[in-house]
Amino acid sequence: MHFDDCETVIVVPEKAMNEAGYIQMFSVKDSGHAKHDYHALAQMAYFQLQDDELDVRKVDSPLTVHAAGETIELCGGMVVCRDTSGAMYVLVQAGQNSKKLLEAAYRYCTRWIRLDI
Repeated sequence: MHFDDCETVIVVPEKAMNEAGYIQMFSVKDSGHAKHDYHALAQMAYFQLQDDELDVRKVDSPLTVHAAGETIELCGGMVVCRDTSGAMYVLVQAGQNSKKLLEAAYRYCTRWIRLDI
């Protein structure tokens, strides 16, 4: 699968379930607004998963993210992204726990937002 033109991307490696500091986020928006976009994206994905409304696509190959002049290859974990039209995509490595990965992303983003208040 290949997605272009994503506005917001959250990369959640498997090890983020134990240490949230490994989560990486990228956005085309300025940093002041991006923080709230990350939180909204993580929250929406997590709540939709709880309500069985989220289409999580399982993949067997490594996930590669090209953002901010960086290339990240993810062999275990999840990528959550929103494209320019507002559509959300969640890709997870086969065998990974989608709920735990989204919980880690949601908690991390929530704590980050609360630190600003």
